[in-house]
Amino acid sequence: MHRAVARVLCGARGPHVRALSAAAGPPPRGLLYERHGEPADVLQLKELELPALGHSDVLIKMLAAPINPADINMIQGTYALLAPLPAVAGNEGVGRVLEVGPGVVALSPGDCIIPADAGLGTWRTHVVLPEDSLLRVPSDVPLLCAATLSINPCTALRMLTDFESLAPGDSVIQNAANSGVGQAVIQIAKAMGIRTINVVRSRPDLPQLVERLLALGADHVVTEDALRKPEMKEIFKSIPKPRLALNCVGGRSTTEMLRHLQPKGTMVTYGGMAKQPVTVPVSAFIFRDVRLRGFWMTQWKKDHDKQSMANMVDTLCRMVRRGQLSAPACTEVPLEDFRKALAASMQPFTSSKQILLL
Repeated sequence: MHRAVARVLCGARGPHVRALSAAAGPPPRGLLYERHGEPADVLQLKELELPALGHSDVLIKMLAAPINPADINMIQGTYALLAPLPAVAGNEGVGRVLEVGPGVVALSPGDCIIPADAGLGTWRTHVVLPEDSLLRVPSDVPLLCAATLSINPCTALRMLTDFESLAPGDSVIQNAANSGVGQAVIQIAKAMGIRTINVVRSRPDLPQLVERLLALGADHVVTEDALRKPEMKEIFKSIPKPRLALNCVGGRSTTEMLRHLQPKGTMVTYGGMAKQPVTVPVSAFIFRDVRLRGFWMTQWKKDHDKQSMANMVDTLCRMVRRGQLSAPACTEVPLEDFRKALAASMQPFTSSKQILLL
């Protein structure tokens, strides 16, 4: 049953909506944590009480929600954004509107929605939220695309457009290319006519990973060890050196990637998987005048109005419709098996995003 739900389009209406209503099914449940710590230790699947529907509120049946690194860090208490305790975990996901308050103007029962803000607690079966914290997603967007739309693809689009004025034929280099953001960067860059050099760690299934990234539209896939080898010179015989580098790792990977950046190019750091500092040779500053920037999607949302977010989501949805953007590799897991999903999401060399089916 869970997998059947996950494969329908998120805008499905009619009897399916009624079958998923809060009144017709089991009591609302969610993954709650009352203290910070390792997710497997502090998360509990509990029944939740729904508040009364307010004037501008929306009752939602959540359908699917991914497990992202930021979700894990929030539960651990190490993230820059922390929800007041006790809290329901999860920052991203997709749901369907069941009922709206009398003051709701832009949403109707049956609409597919995603959160406009972080920290709303998406790992639950039902939730009541204010209309202004939600964005409607077109009914023809596949459910898994919608569930993973508001963080990784948005991050990829912003980094590709906000830091350098890239034109078709330009190139970008990124590490953690198999991550959710990395897969979105490959696809969005391809649609923009921008070449991508994609860095991944060596791993047992490397040939299969390379094949998958090339199928998404990657121009080149190299390992971290290859960044200092002659094969990089061969790559730059056919494409220009990158003006933009995207860093999700830190440590040695970042230093080696930076060597291939054009003079006056920009490196944007949006993650630190290696948990090591970004180290930059002095020569990169003096002789090549490289620029180091940072990006956090949550801060971007704080700095921009809801309409800006809606416009970005519309852009990404059009790409989905044109076949230019698909969901990352996903593994669908029923809510009851959340511990299994958590364990898988924290394994090294993970390329498949764990999706909780709600």
